[in-house]
Amino acid sequence: MFKHILFATDGSMASEHAARLAIDLATKYGAKVTSLFVIDPYPFLGIGSANPMAFEAYVNAAKDMSFAIQEKAKSLGAQATPPVNVEVVTMEEVSVAAGILKAASDWSCDLIVLGSHGRGAVERMILGSVATKIVNTAKVPVLITR
Repeated sequence: MFKHILFATDGSMASEHAARLAIDLATKYGAKVTSLFVIDPYPFLGIGSANPMAFEAYVNAAKDMSFAIQEKAKSLGAQATPPVNVEVVTMEEVSVAAGILKAASDWSCDLIVLGSHGRGAVERMILGSVATKIVNTAKVPVLITR
């Protein structure tokens, strides 16, 4: 049914649950799995343009975080029965939602799995919701988990 599953991660418990679910589906369907971490520059915009060194520190810290999170994703895949090779990718210079949608399209993924933090309506309105944006615009099935 599924040949290439993309799961987006931010290191949260919801993302880890999504990773486990994506890997479980991959074992059932023999699918390829790609884990995506997006370094979103936009929360830092404005501050970064005034202080380029601070922006560089932000990006470097995000890369370090991405490495640790992606190692966990690979480890989860290795623990599956049968083991699942999890390809890990870090994407930069794009918003999280746009990065996920671009990755799914570019890599011909046929399922996107991601965790939701379960924010309330007011927080979603102020902060936006990556999950909502993905569900509303993805051209492939999306599985949201908490």
